[in-house]
Amino acid sequence: LAQERRRSARSTAHQLALSARQLRAMSDFTIRTRKFKQNPLLGRKQFVLDIIHPGMANVSKKDLGTKLASMYKVHDSQCIQLFGFKTAFGGGRSTGFGLIYESLDKMKKFEPKYRLKRAGVAEDKAGAGRRAKKDTKNRRKKVRGKEKTKAAGGKK
Repeated sequence: LAQERRRSARSTAHQLALSARQLRAMSDFTIRTRKFKQNPLLGRKQFVLDIIHPGMANVSKKDLGTKLASMYKVHDSQCIQLFGFKTAFGGGRSTGFGLIYESLDKMKKFEPKYRLKRAGVAEDKAGAGRRAKKDTKNRRKKVRGKEKTKAAGGKK
């Protein structure tokens, strides 16, 4: 019983140390922007990001997004798109690309669908998958007449 108490005390101390480490990690990296351009035709600002993060493997895009939102006074953090990050050999430095859109509808209009899905803005298209479509087509080939609708899984 005493050992279990010690173990639980250790685990809570470990959790507290983790949260303090995470808070420290938020301030442990610095961001610099290069090649900053205003792109009014696409309704966005675009730039190359240089991140310096000594002692960390890399920085999450969520943390970078929150820091960029405070730097550039962005009203909606969903309008920030970050991608193409490469960590320099030896670590400690990363470069990537960033876009800050004026509004969410501009972002939906100009961003590729895969990046919208990645950001959680667009939803996946519903419907039967590729294999299921092929199976129903081949089932339909095997029957004639009114049976085709039954084979397709339509109304009976």
